[in-house]
Amino acid sequence: MAYLDASEAIPFGPAVGARIGEAELFHLAPAVALKLRGLPRSHRKVARATEAALASYVANRDGNPEVFANPHLAFAFCYLASHHGLELLDEARTEAVMDYVERHRRSLARLISGGAKPNRPRPPASTARLSRLLERWRARRG
Repeated sequence: MAYLDASEAIPFGPAVGARIGEAELFHLAPAVALKLRGLPRSHRKVARATEAALASYVANRDGNPEVFANPHLAFAFCYLASHHGLELLDEARTEAVMDYVERHRRSLARLISGGAKPNRPRPPASTARLSRLLERWRARRG
C-alpha cells in the first residue's frame, strides 16, 4: 500500500517541473511513512525520516546495486529506514523485514502491479462477523 500511495504522485511530476517515475519514488518513502503511520509532519520528524532514508540509501547503494536497481526494493528500503530513523523499528527488526522483502520480491511485484489501494477501509472483523450472524438469523426467520 505504501508504494501504491507514493506512485500516485507520478502523474503530477510535470505540474511541479519534475520527472517522477518509479525509479524516483524512493524519495517519497519518508513522507509516506509519516502519512501512513498517522504521524504529524513536523519539520523535525520529516528531517529525521528523510535523513535516515537517504543516508542509508547512499551508504548501501553501491554495495547492493541489484536491490537499488529495483524500484520496489529501493522504496521498501527507504520506507523501512524512515521507520528506523523515527525510532518505530530497531535496527534488527528493520533488517529482518528488509530481508523478508528481498526474499519475496516477486510476490511484492505481483501485489504492486496487480493491486490497487482500497477506496475505503475494510470493515473490522467484528462487523463482518455481525453481518454473517444477521444473515443467518434472517434466513432462519424465513
